[in-house]
Amino acid sequence: MLNKLKNRKIAALLAFASAANPIPISGLHKFYLGQPLWGILYMLLAWTPIPKIASAIEGAWYLVQDSEEFDLKFNSGVTSEPRIVSSSVGVDPAKVGAIADAVRQLDQLRADGLISEYEFEQKRRQLLDRIV
Repeated sequence: MLNKLKNRKIAALLAFASAANPIPISGLHKFYLGQPLWGILYMLLAWTPIPKIASAIEGAWYLVQDSEEFDLKFNSGVTSEPRIVSSSVGVDPAKVGAIADAVRQLDQLRADGLISEYEFEQKRRQLLDRIV
């Protein structure tokens, strides 16, 4: 399940099921989206209303965001189609410069301790994937 594309409608359905379920089981959508620590936290707090409210909000959020935004957040590194890189396609130097600046800013956030090494690497890969 970790290497398959996540569907935003399924994620929303699981979030709403967690919010509406009278049995204190919450966080199924977090496990589905590959965020097991959040899923465990939701399960530990299942006796409070916090996970139900958060699940309802997240379910609505999954539905209102477009597919591209959802894929960027939850399907990074997994593609449904093989990517073909053509040597004849030109790369916009302005785009490369902007991405390089963004990577530098991310590196500064990491150096300042505001993001983890893992978060830095995820965002760096997402930015570099935009170059091609």
